Amino acid sequence: MKEDQRMEYDGKTRLCGLIGNPVEHTISPLIHNTLARLKNQNLVYVPFHVKENLSDAVKGAYALNVLGMNVTVPYKSDVMESIVDIDELAERIGAVNTLVRTENGYKGYNTDMPGLLRGMQSDGIEIEGKDVVIVGAGGVARAVAVLCAFSKVRKVYLMNRTVSKAEAIANEVNNSFHKEIVTALGLHDFDSLPDEKMLAIQCTNIGMHPDVDSTPIEDAEFFEKIHTVYDLIYNPEETKFMKLAKSYGAKAYNGLKMLLYQGIIAFERWTDTKVSEEEANYVYRILKLRGKECKHLILIGYMGSGKSTLGIKLSYRLQTPFLDTDKQIEREQGISISDIFANHGEAYFRDLETNQLEKIKKETSTLILSTGGGLPMREENRKLLKEMGMVVYLKASSQTIYDRVKTDTTRPLLQCDNPKEKIEKMLLERGPFYEEAADVIIETDGKTCEEVLSEIIMHWNV
Repeated sequence: MKEDQRMEYDGKTRLCGLIGNPVEHTISPLIHNTLARLKNQNLVYVPFHVKENLSDAVKGAYALNVLGMNVTVPYKSDVMESIVDIDELAERIGAVNTLVRTENGYKGYNTDMPGLLRGMQSDGIEIEGKDVVIVGAGGVARAVAVLCAFSKVRKVYLMNRTVSKAEAIANEVNNSFHKEIVTALGLHDFDSLPDEKMLAIQCTNIGMHPDVDSTPIEDAEFFEKIHTVYDLIYNPEETKFMKLAKSYGAKAYNGLKMLLYQGIIAFERWTDTKVSEEEANYVYRILKLRGKECKHLILIGYMGSGKSTLGIKLSYRLQTPFLDTDKQIEREQGISISDIFANHGEAYFRDLETNQLEKIKKETSTLILSTGGGLPMREENRKLLKEMGMVVYLKASSQTIYDRVKTDTTRPLLQCDNPKEKIEKMLLERGPFYEEAADVIIETDGKTCEEVLSEIIMHWNV
């Protein structure tokens, strides 16, 4: 397997980052650092936890030649005092989430709403000249209403439990655009909606994890007037609001693409490049993979198939912990696998593998696992693997494997007179069990790490 090139940072590396409080759980570095690698940009993106002194942080970033910044809660409005220019849409929304370096300071943009628009367009949804329903009347709903007016929708129906809050947003947006675009309604004023089916954008946090059994609207009268819903929540992947919409024949999407495209638009502004839809889809698959909770990505195959190499690279790429079951057993036993075989026999080691799987199965966070070559031989282990996550069989020919491991003296099963013959025999024996355990089979002969990594991500059905 050929080695893919990893970005090296040097004196020409540009720095971008995120300002917010807190920032520890952000996945923005995953988006931007993946884009930098895809676009061959000498750029690195890191989060900055700014607890106070926002103005000083912005000035310091500019003095340090930081190329651009994202801004998250609680600073999207306050940061406007520290910029030298502002984009029209961001000014109308009253919130900035992206700072782009200019000659005299940072210019502020809002890429959240263009990100939502671009995400909808990627799913074939256009809003210009259409009627749109917005559920909620908080800050996000206000921003979406501004986006709709800015994008020349025909009419916006802003539905909220407290009608006065919806009326305040409607009046503000209508006055700003000098025409009656937004109509405020109560949450159950279904009779006031047009009879034709519309797009609905859900802007509250009702239904967000862990409150996954809640929804702002359950009534059939509402969903019967909707052809598509966008719930801006992305955890869980499918909210109750989305499930109800689907049950009435509507299409339903979550907010992950908004998160994706707001990052892409910021990246494009910083780097003056264009991210293709193919590249956007690649990052999107990684985001979906990253958000999959309590499901592990498990690599199986014969020794030398690339499990550890690819596991480490996937861990680096997806910012997800990597665990090698063989290495973990060695750490716990305090001796090498060769010594375990010599002192206790193979059956003892296979019991340790099963025990290791049972422990890993209890982990609540996602792991990328590399397993020992003989682990899937046990029926019990194959069952455990299926229960734990998606299993990828990295398949390689006997010649490829021999070329990779022929100088490795740490492999106890290959300490024999004719290792190549033994590899061929063991592959014939183990191959059917690997295939039985696998959800995905990937041929690795002649492929680069990058090609195999892409295939793994492509095949993960999330």
